[in-house]
Amino acid sequence: MFEEDLRVALEFRRRFARRQAAEVVDVPGGFGVLSERFEYSHEHNQLLLDAPPSGVDVAGLAEQVLGHLRHRRISVFDDASGAALAPGLVAAGYRHEAEVVMVHRGPVPAGGGAAEVELAELAPALERQWRSWLPWASEESIAQLVNRRTARVAGAERVLTLAARDADGEIGSWADLYQDAAGTAQIEDLATAEDRQRRGLADAVLATALRLAAERAPRGLRFLVADAEDWPQQWYARRGFVAVGRTHGFVRM
Repeated sequence: MFEEDLRVALEFRRRFARRQAAEVVDVPGGFGVLSERFEYSHEHNQLLLDAPPSGVDVAGLAEQVLGHLRHRRISVFDDASGAALAPGLVAAGYRHEAEVVMVHRGPVPAGGGAAEVELAELAPALERQWRSWLPWASEESIAQLVNRRTARVAGAERVLTLAARDADGEIGSWADLYQDAAGTAQIEDLATAEDRQRRGLADAVLATALRLAAERAPRGLRFLVADAEDWPQQWYARRGFVAVGRTHGFVRM
């Protein structure tokens, strides 16, 4: 069952990346996505590979496709291939990030408390959070990281931004919900403002996303991707998510 769930989740991610891309470049073992409008966004300018054929120079492919950019981002969906590529890419200056694909197996929450919001409502909170994460970033790069959500609308049949408000009415936590026609749903970019943590706001967003996805497709797969080395995967596990596989990301600045 885990293998099938992983296959469905990864196919969803491939389709989403292709659909939201301004340009797609096919390469051996996968494809690259590009967006001149959001050149600072790793999500919108990267290589996405499955199992690169033997002998393929993956770092060289990244230079061919992404060489005009300030960054290089390579996502490898095949676990064994990603692990095998890691030593060479790290030696070439890439940072390796292992990721865990997690599928929801627990009961679907009955409530939630979050609501759909427009980007204009969320933008001030996003700007503050990105400035906290990237205090050295330029005004232009911050604006792109906020506004790149407009490209995601093309990624799936249903794309929602959900947010939970704090007691003072300000948005404190948010996430995206993507869902295709078959009912497969991904919860992405769940974040909480640093000054509003430990107030149950992320729980409200996650519960609402799960409920909305299940209402449309009770038997549909619901998944997310978590950092394999960070604490959120344990937080998700306590809320009914189980790991079904690993993928890999490589970044060079």
